[in-house]
Amino acid sequence: MVRLTADLIWKSPHFFNAIKERELDLRAAFLARLSTGNKIAVIENLGATEDQFDTIDLSDNEIVKLENCPFLNRLGTLLINNNRITRINVDIGEFLPKLHTLILTNNRLVNLVEIDPLASLPKLQTLSLLDNNITKKPNYRLYVIHKLKKLRLLDFRKVKQKDRIEAERLFASKEAEEEAKRIPAKTFTPGEVLDDTDAPKEEQAPKVVAPTPEQITAIKAAIVNSQTLEEVARLEQALRSGQIPAEFQIPGNIKEAAPTQAKAQTKDDIMDTDGDKETSDDEKQEDDNSTPIEQVWLI
Repeated sequence: MVRLTADLIWKSPHFFNAIKERELDLRAAFLARLSTGNKIAVIENLGATEDQFDTIDLSDNEIVKLENCPFLNRLGTLLINNNRITRINVDIGEFLPKLHTLILTNNRLVNLVEIDPLASLPKLQTLSLLDNNITKKPNYRLYVIHKLKKLRLLDFRKVKQKDRIEAERLFASKEAEEEAKRIPAKTFTPGEVLDDTDAPKEEQAPKVVAPTPEQITAIKAAIVNSQTLEEVARLEQALRSGQIPAEFQIPGNIKEAAPTQAKAQTKDDIMDTDGDKETSDDEKQEDDNSTPIEQVWLI
């Protein structure tokens, strides 16, 4: 790991980004060029920025806690995606009063209570929590909308008025909020057996039976005698796919008879067959030595 020192901050790239805001780049991609792939684990010494930046990019590091921020009155955008954030400082709003955009994509936030400190950010309008387990919580989106009154974009989706109304209705009481926080996220552990009530019931695909030569002949004859192009196309498609049209299907008891008879052959039957084969060879040899009947009559 590498420490976020004042010297590192001063050496980091800073520029005007696409929306003409002054941005400080503290991503791991830059740090790798300085210190062989090390990443920042703790936010510290941001006071060395002297509050000269509108945007700070801390993406692709290994930061665990969103804390230790000094008072940065100018900072409006904080990019901290692809980290390990599990906790947010409860007083974050006191130190970042102008923060309007917070990107926390792909971190490790799990419970709804963990985003409650974000309610202290008075200007927060854009928030991304994609690829956090918290998004698997029931009513996650409505809960966040309820807690963050000024939010306009959540997970890059617009917050609509009907969402606000539904959120207020669902979380009209403190008891409803506490109940939502207690419900565990829907996660899956490898090797875990899914509950039959939650698992989707897949319909068993029908078994495809290859058409018999008689059915193929009948379908070809029907194509020749068809009166419309649609009928010809339907029958030709049936031939190509091997799907037998309903009018050419054999009743179920007939279709099932062949497999049953095939399985009925026993070991004794196989032995008898071998004996029959030997007998047939003997009979063939006798036939070769015998005089044809037609020749006898000619004499």
